[in-house]
Parts: sequence; C-alpha cells; structure tokens
Amino acid sequence: MKNILALFITFLATTSLLFGQNKTVVFQSDFGLKDGAVSAMKGVAMGVDSSLKLFDLTHEIPAYNIWEAACRLEQTVMYWPAGTVFVSVVDPGVGTQRKSVVLKTNAGHFIVTPDNGTLTLIAQSEGIAEIREIDEVFNRRKGSEKSYTFHGRDVYAYTAARLASGTISYEQVGKLLPKNVMSIAYQKPMLENKKLKGTIYILDVQYGNLWTNIDAVLFEQLGIQKGEIINLTIFHKNIKVYNAKMPYTATFGAVAKGKPLAYLNSLLQLSFALNMDNFAAVHHIQTGGDWTVEVGR
Repeated sequence: MKNILALFITFLATTSLLFGQNKTVVFQSDFGLKDGAVSAMKGVAMGVDSSLKLFDLTHEIPAYNIWEAACRLEQTVMYWPAGTVFVSVVDPGVGTQRKSVVLKTNAGHFIVTPDNGTLTLIAQSEGIAEIREIDEVFNRRKGSEKSYTFHGRDVYAYTAARLASGTISYEQVGKLLPKNVMSIAYQKPMLENKKLKGTIYILDVQYGNLWTNIDAVLFEQLGIQKGEIINLTIFHKNIKVYNAKMPYTATFGAVAKGKPLAYLNSLLQLSFALNMDNFAAVHHIQTGGDWTVEVGR
C-alpha cells in the first residue's frame, strides 16, 4: 500500500513538472479597484480550483497603457518561481481580431494576455520558449460566449487557472504560433560617440523618479564615477524638452532638497530624480517608446 501511495505522489509531482504549473496566478490590469472586475477574475480562477494561490502585480496601470503593462511585467516576473502563471489585461482592443495568447518564457514563466505589445519586453529578456493562441472553444468560461468586452474574466483568468491548476497542459491552451510577438518600438540602450541613449522605461510612480532602460554595465562604459557631473537631455518624439547637468550619486540625500541627481535604481538601471520632489510632475515628463534620453559628460 505504501509503495502504491509513493508511486501516486511521484506521478502527481511528475505531472506537475511536465505541465509546468505551480498553482500560482498573478494578476495585472488597468481596471483599478473601484469596482468588482478584479474580484470577478479571481472568483473565476477560484471556481476552477479553490486551492490556487492568487496574487496581484498591480491593477493601477494607467487606462489603455500597454507600454506600462509591458514594463511592469519586465520589472516583476523574474522574481517569481518558474511555473508561475501571470494574467495581464490591458486590452483596449478587446473583442477585436488581436490574438489571445499564452507565452511560455525560457525561464518557465507563463504570461496570459492579448498579443498587443504587452509582451514586448519580457519576450526579449526571458526569451520565447513557445507561444500558443488560446482556443476559446475549449478555454472559455462556460456561458460567456455572448460577452465580448471582458476577456480578462471569461478567457484569461479562466485559462490561467486551468493551466496553473494542471487542469490542462500548456499544449492544451491552443495552437502553436511562430516565436514572435507584437512589439512596441522604443530606443534600445546603446553607447554611441561617448553618449548613452535609451528610453524612459517607467516611473517610480510614487515619487516621480525617471527609470531608464540603461543598465549599470552599459553606464559604466561611460566612465563616470560617483560625485561626477553628467549631462542629461530628454526628448519627446525627437524634440528636446529638458536639459540639465547633475551629479551621479549613490543616495538622494547627496544633493539639496529639490535638486536633480542621477543614480542606479533597485534594478540597477540609470535613473533620475529630484531629491524629495517629483521629477516627472515638475518637468512634465512621461514614459514610453517616444520618450528618450541622451546622457554624456
């Protein structure tokens, strides 16, 4: 009897590894928490398997801001165990011909989302192991066929829960697609003629600090040491909107209140702030592929 039980446990564990799920679902959306939309998605997931572990990445993505959805995934996914299933619903094209997909990354994470640019960054950083189009005949909440405007509840949360729980394998999500995704154009980080170029990737939104996609390794090639002065120029749609010199420091307190500084953020990316003030608000700076920076001496 003990041997049979041991074999059964081994079978369950092996099946879980093959399916790739760890019974964890992480939700992201632009829904906010003012109504029941997020709760409805979680309710659908619990209806599939009440033992699932459900978490929130954020539901405060600005409405329709696909770029920020891409950035928040990039910022967060790497810290979760392989097998975690993410649901990202920033979907201004809901009900149109854009594909509903599940991306499996080379690191073993699953992203359930519309293929509308949300996967731009995570597909590059973690790579694409496979991508499958959700078969809505098989993977859609029963009774929701006449609903066209809440795929987050009816398709994405439902499919994610089925995948995370092991109710379906990844292969049962739907047909295999080519290894490419819809991508948003942006300035990739580069060093050219002793100047760094990059994109204002995202805001440290609580404080208005500007985070770029220029990492510490590339920044070090500029040869600037802590305490030295750098020159920052910001462009919006290739039009210069800001230019100033500031020190590169380790801490915000290294400059006077309200003064600008450059620093490496918690992700070791070159960033800019006003000490105890809001850089983005003061200088009317936003983020996305059409907001770029140039950094030099």
